[in-house]
Amino acid sequence: MSKLTETLLEVKNLKTYFHTEDGIVPAVDGVSFQLKKGETLGIVGESGSGKSIMSLSILQLIPKPHGKIEGGEIRFRGQDLLELADKEIRKIRGNDISMIFQEPMTSLNPVYTVGDQIMEVLRLHQGLSKKEALKASIEMLKLVGISLPDQRVHNYPHQLSGGMRQRVMIAMALACNPHLLIADEPTTALDVTTQAQILELMKNLKERLNTSILLITHDLGVVAEACDQVAVMYMGRIVEYSDVYSLFEKPKHPYTIGLLNSIPMIEDNRLRLEPIRGYVPNALDDLKGCRFCTRCNEVRDLCYIEEPPLLHLEDQKVRCWKYTERWEKAKEVDGRSIS
Repeated sequence: MSKLTETLLEVKNLKTYFHTEDGIVPAVDGVSFQLKKGETLGIVGESGSGKSIMSLSILQLIPKPHGKIEGGEIRFRGQDLLELADKEIRKIRGNDISMIFQEPMTSLNPVYTVGDQIMEVLRLHQGLSKKEALKASIEMLKLVGISLPDQRVHNYPHQLSGGMRQRVMIAMALACNPHLLIADEPTTALDVTTQAQILELMKNLKERLNTSILLITHDLGVVAEACDQVAVMYMGRIVEYSDVYSLFEKPKHPYTIGLLNSIPMIEDNRLRLEPIRGYVPNALDDLKGCRFCTRCNEVRDLCYIEEPPLLHLEDQKVRCWKYTERWEKAKEVDGRSIS
C-alpha cells in the first residue's frame, strides 16, 4: 500500500459524553472520519461544537470522572487505541501521536526552561542522554525557525513572544518525529503575520517529515490555506465532510454555507455580512430532529421530527434532508419565525 493511500487514523462512531449534575452532555456524538498518511484534515466549527473534545479523545485525555468515551473505535495504524491500557497509551502519546495545545502559555510549564521541556520529551520517549537531548532540542528550535536557538533553549516561556511560544510547542510536538500531529487552534491569538508563518512552518514540516496533521480550528481561512480534507462539526456531529476545494466551491450543508457567508470578501458587493442567526441549542435538551434546524433558513417540518443521516453525494458527505426525496414532500416552515 502506498503512502499516499495508507490510512493512518480511522475514527468510527466515536461518542464522548460528560455526565453532569444537570444531565448528560453528548460533546462528541457518533463522529467518524479517516486521515491518510501525509494528509492534513481540518476539523472546523464554532466554539462548543466538540472539536477539541474529539481530539482529546484520541489521546484519551478526557477529564475524569465526568468525561467518558462511551463507544466507538479509534484505530491508529490498524490498532484500536481504546483497547489499550494506560501504560501503552502513554508510550504512544507524545511519541507516535503529538499534540499542539490551544494555549501555549498555559501548556508550557513556567518554572522550567523551554529546553528542559523539549528535553524531557526526548529523554522519555527516545532514551537520549541529557547531553544528546540538549543538542537535539537546539536542533528542533532551529527547525521551527527560532533565531539564536542555542540561547533560546535556556529561556523560560515568559521570556518569549506568543509566536515563539507557539513554535516551541510545535518543536516539542515534533521532537520524536510523530506519525500524527494534532494541532488544536495553533494560530489563535496570533497576529496575521505570525499566523501565516506558523501555517507555512507546519506545511513545510509536513512535507519534510511526511507527518499527518489533524488541524482543529474555527477559522475557514486557515482551512483553505493548510488542509486537504475538511470535516465541519456542529453540536458533536459531523454535518459535512469534503475535500477542501469542493467545500469552498460548492458547500452543501446550510451551516457550512452560513459559515462561508459570514466571511468578509474583498470582491463582494455585500453591504453587510450575513451572520448565522440564533444561538447554538443547549446540549442538554432532547433534540429529536436536525440539530441545526432552529437556525436554518431552509428548514421544513421534517427537520424538526427526525435527524438526517450522513448522506454520500459524489465526493462529499452531508447531514441534511435537503438532498433526499423526503425533502420535496416535506412542508415548508417560515424560518424567519424561528428565534
